[in-house]
Amino acid sequence: MAETIGALATLACSLFAGAAVYITIVEHPARLSCGTEAAARQWIPSYKRATAMQVLLAVLATLAGATRWLSGGGIAWLFGALLIVSVIPFTLVAIVPTNSRLLEPRRDLSSAETRHLLEAWGRLHAVRSLLSVLATLVFLVALIGS
Repeated sequence: MAETIGALATLACSLFAGAAVYITIVEHPARLSCGTEAAARQWIPSYKRATAMQVLLAVLATLAGATRWLSGGGIAWLFGALLIVSVIPFTLVAIVPTNSRLLEPRRDLSSAETRHLLEAWGRLHAVRSLLSVLATLVFLVALIGS
């Protein structure tokens, strides 16, 4: 049972990391290449859809990783769980203010400020990608070692 929980933590974290890296390396640069207004219009529904999926995966990976640690799996499971859960406060503190500004009802979607916010959002999202990749690597090492 413990191995299954470890595999679940690794799978959920890997899915989160894969989605985050895809957004960082592919989707966000592609949207920015379409011009500021088009990028902002595409970012809004993409952000809303991705949020639900990524919150679920981050929570699942955290709970499964912590459960695996509590079941005697070793400190790497705790470390991986702490890494993946760190995306949640990082998002709330660093990314949500940018999101809120991008979602302002009267925002000029073609403005230089909107472009700046979208570019800043991309850099901030890259941090989430890095944290989730690191967590995935820690979980993989722990999974292979168990």
